[in-house]
Amino acid sequence: MRVTYPKVCKTIDNKYYIDFTLKGKRYRLKNGNKIKLKFNPNSFPLKQRKKQTEVLAKEVYDYLENNNYSFDNRVPKDEVGLYNYLVTQKLNEPLSKKYKKTIESISRDLRGQVLIYKTIPIEFTNNYLRKYNNTTSFNTTRRHLNALLSYLRVNGFIVEICPLKPRKQTEKLHKPIEDVALLLDEIKSFNHNLFICCLLTYGCLLRPHREVRQLKWRDISDDLRYISIGGDRVKSKRNRIVPIPEFIRRELKIGEKENNIFTNTPIEFNNHYFSNLWERFKLSSKFLKKEQTLYSFRHSGAIEIFKRTGSITKLQKAMGHSSINVSLTYLRGTSKSFTLILLLFHEVA
Repeated sequence: MRVTYPKVCKTIDNKYYIDFTLKGKRYRLKNGNKIKLKFNPNSFPLKQRKKQTEVLAKEVYDYLENNNYSFDNRVPKDEVGLYNYLVTQKLNEPLSKKYKKTIESISRDLRGQVLIYKTIPIEFTNNYLRKYNNTTSFNTTRRHLNALLSYLRVNGFIVEICPLKPRKQTEKLHKPIEDVALLLDEIKSFNHNLFICCLLTYGCLLRPHREVRQLKWRDISDDLRYISIGGDRVKSKRNRIVPIPEFIRRELKIGEKENNIFTNTPIEFNNHYFSNLWERFKLSSKFLKKEQTLYSFRHSGAIEIFKRTGSITKLQKAMGHSSINVSLTYLRGTSKSFTLILLLFHEVA
């Protein structure tokens, strides 16, 4: 065995370090300096140090596995060594956990080809992508794959970039709801959280799967009249402040500031919580029609605002869109399509 998995140890003064053997030589490391990682577990509070040292152990072990079991940072000359070295360098960049996990997964799949062919054949790359039938998965994987291949190529590893073009996303129709009150009553009987989600999607024009799901009571004013959401949680990346209609305020019971409005804890439900609830609701609903989705409440709310105001710019502001063209897509199929175009030219002028 070239390297033993690092063991987490503690000194009498409550300092943690990792202990392992590499090629017969014993190492004791208290931080990530040896692998050029700015990470010191002992800088954390005492209760967190052991957990953080376990993280250091994994980082060091993975580094050695991907760097030919060596702390020598000189760039390897052979193809396999260079590939491992560059992937390690990429993963040492300040990447998000999700993106790093994706790159790790792709790089593992590509490494087998490098071991055999000393490169990554373009036929393998193309077939690797073609296995994704879902358009979103195909385009997302293609983007990450080409980003990694480009990084390898720029840094001296000879490889071809995938020539496959992104697939065109099929637009999903969210059919407006004719009788919103009737459907809301049915949803209220089915699940209260889903009911509140639909209310906020319709009345406040918030996007259900992130903007609504992640809401905390601190995002809502004390008098329940406004919701304020930072740009880091909004698709347009712009801060949003939206009024809360009276019919929604009647349904809200304010809780602790740091608690999520649905879980009543600081932690929100998972990404698919409302999607799963909606799928279950569809099976039992008597009034839901084909092509009506959770997003249909947002579309229906948009149509209602336009009917009341007759202004596409006011609708754009209420929806939080960066472009009027995006707001127009919410009004397709209404009887005022031609009037909309005239209004658009009038307001822009």
